[in-house]
Amino acid sequence: MDLEDYKVDGADIAWCPGCGNFSILQSLKMALGDLEIKPEDLVMVSGIGQAGKLPHYIKSNMFNGLHGRSLSPATGIKASNTEMTVIDVSGDGCMYGEGGNHFMHTIRRNPNITNIVHNNMVYGLTKGQASPTSQKHFKTPFQVDGVFEEPFNPISTAITLGASFVARAFAGDISETKEVIKKAIMHKGYALVDIFQPCVSFNKINTFQWFKENTYYLEDDHNPFNRLDALKRSMECPTYNQKFPLGIFYINEGKKTFEENLPVYERDSSPLYSRKVDREKLKALVESKRII
Repeated sequence: MDLEDYKVDGADIAWCPGCGNFSILQSLKMALGDLEIKPEDLVMVSGIGQAGKLPHYIKSNMFNGLHGRSLSPATGIKASNTEMTVIDVSGDGCMYGEGGNHFMHTIRRNPNITNIVHNNMVYGLTKGQASPTSQKHFKTPFQVDGVFEEPFNPISTAITLGASFVARAFAGDISETKEVIKKAIMHKGYALVDIFQPCVSFNKINTFQWFKENTYYLEDDHNPFNRLDALKRSMECPTYNQKFPLGIFYINEGKKTFEENLPVYERDSSPLYSRKVDREKLKALVESKRII
């Protein structure tokens, strides 16, 4: 399919010129096009923030929910219609801050969805507070003496919790980001793609050039099926005079998805909307649950 198939006519994009979000939008459209996913078969889900605006700029079904709470409706959408491709898009603040609890428990549930996180290490929409992934000593108008907390490590957390697909990309490399997103969408189960995405307005430290100088791609012989090795690589960071690795860290194949664990799909894998309602059985079920 052509990128024009995902174009929203008249969309007024609110991102700053030069924002890394543009590259992620482009990479995602290219991945969807390569995979021949039709807009009517796609549901984009998001929370609040600059990243949360992405579904407004791509032709598809969409659900824009509460701050940090987008993964639960994404899980529900997939559970009610397993034929849809469901992609959740959030920023590092929305996903790892406000949505941290949802992030962890969605990994445990393992719905067959793709979770793309725009990670710019700052809250951009609210003009520059430190986010959970801000690096130590990062100064903002609000953290005037610099951040003193250890940054949240989403890759290590996801691997530790047994996520079925864990990857990191860099928005400055559209081609590689597209390939990672494609593999995440094709993967069966929960897939995390954390994408370094420079905020050109409110983070003057972690720029495009900074990410280029402080990242590298995992070697071709990296074994993504070795959990302990993946965890070890996920801990590499500039704090310890290392660079951030990019690529697919970990794949946990064969894990049953959230939908597959639901009794409603035990004997029939067809989506719920396509089934005929047996009103007599439904009535009997409701009556069986009455207390009085």
